[in-house]
Amino acid sequence: MKIKLPLFFLLLFCISLFGQKTINKKYESEELQDIRTIRIHLPRGYEIDTLTNYPLTVVLDAEYLFDLYVGNSRLFSYTDKAPKQIVVGIEMANTRLKDASIDENNKSSLTAGSRSFIKFIKEELLPYIEGNYKTSPFLTIVGNGISANLLTHFLRDESPLFNSYICLNPTFGPDINEQMKSYGLDKLGTIDNTYYFYTNDSKFIGDEKQQRVGQLNTYLQTLNLKNFHIKYDYSESSPSNISAIAEAIPRALDKVFEIYSGVTKEEFETKIKDLSPLDAIAYLENKYIEIDYLFGSNLGIREIDIIAIESIIIDKENGDHLKTYGEMILNLYPFSPLGHYYLGRYYEAGQNYSKALQQYRLGYGKMDPADPNADKFYQNVQRMLRKG
Repeated sequence: MKIKLPLFFLLLFCISLFGQKTINKKYESEELQDIRTIRIHLPRGYEIDTLTNYPLTVVLDAEYLFDLYVGNSRLFSYTDKAPKQIVVGIEMANTRLKDASIDENNKSSLTAGSRSFIKFIKEELLPYIEGNYKTSPFLTIVGNGISANLLTHFLRDESPLFNSYICLNPTFGPDINEQMKSYGLDKLGTIDNTYYFYTNDSKFIGDEKQQRVGQLNTYLQTLNLKNFHIKYDYSESSPSNISAIAEAIPRALDKVFEIYSGVTKEEFETKIKDLSPLDAIAYLENKYIEIDYLFGSNLGIREIDIIAIESIIIDKENGDHLKTYGEMILNLYPFSPLGHYYLGRYYEAGQNYSKALQQYRLGYGKMDPADPNADKFYQNVQRMLRKG
């Protein structure tokens, strides 16, 4: 009988084989007085790219979460929805109850073992990875069940180390709201950084756990901090906890790396549509400056995003900023005809047809004659010849 793998897992399998490099390491920890197994995924092209720094993700429960997270991260980077990432997994199969435990009789405080485990991550693992690999400032941590609860304790710090917290099927402590309130999360609003907090929820985690997840989400939504982004997912379709994890990881990546993606329809409608031309240009520039700072990805500005705000530049303020726009694009993409096109539009609107003709000709000269848009672009040249 021929067995068909589910398409999703087949895709992950193919992705994981294609150019993947994973380092398995036995890390001897002074803090834990133990040897821990860690797995380090380096993205495709890491060794030959000497300039790029990569966001770092720490995955707890790596014995079953690591490959699933790496597969999703590779799919997201391949489709330009997220940057390539360095992923570090910590295997916890035999140590989870010690490393992520809480004392439920003492307001869900950490046990000595879990305090040591957090200290191990902060003072040993992160310095080791950041000292030996090319990491950007953006850090993510992922955990499932009781390990997801452990993630919340990193928010206790005055300036939390991690930018994003992905809590899968979380088993939060009974005093999770009081615990989080004690951290004074309003402090995040005073820090020049960006934070994300993701939780998923489904009927399969149990009524008591669901209640805690829901109550925490209700509290976090009241904070209303511009730089602390909350995402709560509830799934009725997942037939089990395992499938809930498989659904949650890509949904979390969608949220955590939302700024990295090109301008979406929702982003345009809610943040850009009503801006002035100069403010729209500044919005794009700031978006890509933040992408470069957070993720170490110097993308310039994607051509698709340049086209996304075209209507604002052309239609508002009599098209007076087409010249600024065209010059910016030429600076970013000197071999693209787009910059010349917008400069041509600028001069044509001002009835300076000779300069418009010059720009349209320069743009057409940069196009491949086989380009299906080349003939359409040449119509600009013909129009100026008739007007001249």
